[in-house]
Amino acid sequence: MTVQEAELVSRAARSDPVATAALLARLRPGVVRYCRAHLGRVGGAYTTADDVAQEVCLAMLRALPRFQDQGRPFSAFVYRIAANKVADAQRAALRHLSVAGVDMLPDRPDSAPSPEQQAVSTDEARRLARLLRQLSPTHREIIVLRVAVGLPAEEVGSVLGMSAAAVRMAQSRALAQLRTLAGDTLDEVPA
Repeated sequence: MTVQEAELVSRAARSDPVATAALLARLRPGVVRYCRAHLGRVGGAYTTADDVAQEVCLAMLRALPRFQDQGRPFSAFVYRIAANKVADAQRAALRHLSVAGVDMLPDRPDSAPSPEQQAVSTDEARRLARLLRQLSPTHREIIVLRVAVGLPAEEVGSVLGMSAAAVRMAQSRALAQLRTLAGDTLDEVPA
């Protein structure tokens, strides 16, 4: 710290109003630029950054009587305060964003599948389609109509020209073949 700066800080610490005003006039523009650079504009204005800069100046004035010269510029002390106040403002902004207002909450839970659920379902469908292509066309049609569509054996039989008993027997064979083909591939966790 220069001799002139040390004298100004010392007089301001002893509550000299002229020295305090001079110290603020010297440091405040840089503090405002620092806060604006770190916090940016909100809604097109620097209101938040300017408020934080004001808090920095107030904190600096409160801490001034306890300041001890350690051979560094006084501005290093002020910018340490500024860094802490900016970090506090950023944490507060994150907390504010993470809490949704009551008027923004939906009335009911979202029933749509999550992105993870969609990805898992898509992967399982791809694996199942690959397995179904390995079945005979009749077995594949029976599995699709009975399991996927949910038609009773009588209706599937009338579509395929088979008795309900023959549909049930073919379904049983098709499912057994699918189990053999699948092995553990439907239960594995993809990498």
